[in-house]
Amino acid sequence: MAKKGNRVQVILECTEHKESGMPGTSRYITTKNKKNTPERLELRKYNPILKRVTLHKEIK
Repeated sequence: MAKKGNRVQVILECTEHKESGMPGTSRYITTKNKKNTPERLELRKYNPILKRVTLHKEIK
């Protein structure tokens, strides 16, 4: 059976960590309502490797 609704799973990846060149990545998985939020998400989340809050953007 197909799932009803507009909720989709998205992956958020740290932009500052990618630019720093350090090994590893900081990624979070969350859901969003594609009907209400058609554009890509940008949230400030904690990066445990850099030990501070950084900007995470939706990938894929």
